[in-house]
Amino acid sequence: MKISRILHAGYVFESGATRIVFDPVFENPFSRNCHAYPDVRFDLAQVRALRPDAVFISHFHDDHCSLESLDLLDRATPIYLYCLFDELFAMIRELGFADVRPLALDAVVTVGAFEVIARRALEADVDSMFQIRAEGLNVLNVVDSWMDPETLELLKPYAPWDMVLWPFQTMREVDVIAPSRAERGPVVLPEEWPEQLRALAPRYVVPSSCQFRQEPWSWYNHALFPITYRQFAQAVREWLPAAQVVRLNPSVSVALSATALAPAAPLPWVLPVGEQDVDYEYDPDIVPPPTADIARHFAALTAEQAASVRAFCQGGLQARYEEMELPEDSYFATPCVWQLSVYDHEGAARHYRYRIHGDSIAPCGDEEAPTWMTEIPAAKLYAGLALGESLTSMYMRIDGAPADADIVDDPLIRTLFDNAFAAYQAAQLARIKARATPPL
Repeated sequence: MKISRILHAGYVFESGATRIVFDPVFENPFSRNCHAYPDVRFDLAQVRALRPDAVFISHFHDDHCSLESLDLLDRATPIYLYCLFDELFAMIRELGFADVRPLALDAVVTVGAFEVIARRALEADVDSMFQIRAEGLNVLNVVDSWMDPETLELLKPYAPWDMVLWPFQTMREVDVIAPSRAERGPVVLPEEWPEQLRALAPRYVVPSSCQFRQEPWSWYNHALFPITYRQFAQAVREWLPAAQVVRLNPSVSVALSATALAPAAPLPWVLPVGEQDVDYEYDPDIVPPPTADIARHFAALTAEQAASVRAFCQGGLQARYEEMELPEDSYFATPCVWQLSVYDHEGAARHYRYRIHGDSIAPCGDEEAPTWMTEIPAAKLYAGLALGESLTSMYMRIDGAPADADIVDDPLIRTLFDNAFAAYQAAQLARIKARATPPL
């Protein structure tokens, strides 16, 4: 069985004449602000010439299901997708793929020499993991999900596994969105991992998923990803002395057999750039730069784009907020003043204040100091409104929120992301269709 890394959670599996692809990403950057780490480029002409026997997509997140990447593939390629929402299937079909099939948990899908089984992840309404069998070998691709305890019991009888692709990074989203809450002290790996990996008893462990950073100037590069390849490898060697940790950088391929793991010819269409054995450099004491400084890194909005941001702040936000139902235990269930500060490309801020009580929101003056403050660059607010950009790359900053308050109750987070399923893919599809439509 030949196993090759594309990028992030993307893999190519080959057995005999059968070739299947998992969570393909052929873009750098991808998901708008995920810059490949280590750096790579793609030979898109070769990608377009690929004829995989099937593509399997673990879940709908845009760093796993990218329509821009799928757009490069032959439309006869069968697409197997784990997703509970019909909208994404419809988008992929609208892209031109005729054979788009939902994945059912624990059901065997046979493609040539392979059997692929989608397994339940901890958040079963979001993502899945894959069991991949061929040539008497068993590989578990955990993608970037957390292991469900019932699934672990289901997978134990297959131990020892030949290989496990394990998501070795955690993400500290709350720490970068609300820095006042950032955890301090040494980085500790999740306490569940030793038990789970010992139960699977893999021969080979691949540190998988996370292979990206933000822009070179971004403070997130030292705050968002706390675990290094080095720390993970050392921990696995302590937990599983008989296992071998195998790093697969983009394009790297290995041949897995019942007795050995050997190097194989790399993917010719994934082109490594520069040093590949790079590692994360986490700094728990980093001081985040002001949002004004971050905003200066982004280009100015056009007049039309700036107008859409102002219209949202002056009316659209309130309308969206009042359409939603606030949780009873929310911080905003008690009357308070919320301030939204939007920074332009010169670092100048425009402040909007709102009095909020439960599901009601109204603009107010500056006679009362805000108790919850949210900052964001204007370029990123526009990207969230029009381009489907995800929360972790928007450089949103929350201050003043009490330690016991849930930051996802933030009014801007709720109005941008509640009921925003597949917004990124919808924006991608609109761009692809616009490119395909000749001008009048």
